[in-house]
Amino acid sequence: MPQPPPISAEDRAKALAKAAEARRQRAELKEKLKMGSFTLTELFDQSDDETIKKMKVLAVLESLPGLGKVKARRLMDEIGISDTRRVQGLGANQRKALLDRLGS
Repeated sequence: MPQPPPISAEDRAKALAKAAEARRQRAELKEKLKMGSFTLTELFDQSDDETIKKMKVLAVLESLPGLGKVKARRLMDEIGISDTRRVQGLGANQRKALLDRLGS
């Protein structure tokens, strides 16, 4: 297997900083969802944001009050959403079904 091209220390540091910032933003969004200051509808309305687009739907649902790992997976199974689906990959019908089920 060929080795990836070498990367400079400066480029590596930039990539690490960018990844850390993305993780911080995702954690902040999940915390807002958990506290109720941000709703699923608002999240879907802002889904053109790069950070939101790349969040996994399962992680978003698990962050909602009253939904844990089991209920979130069960809900996704009932609607027909894969466990690995990201927000940007949700179709209009899947979004509507999630909002209808969660009363958002």
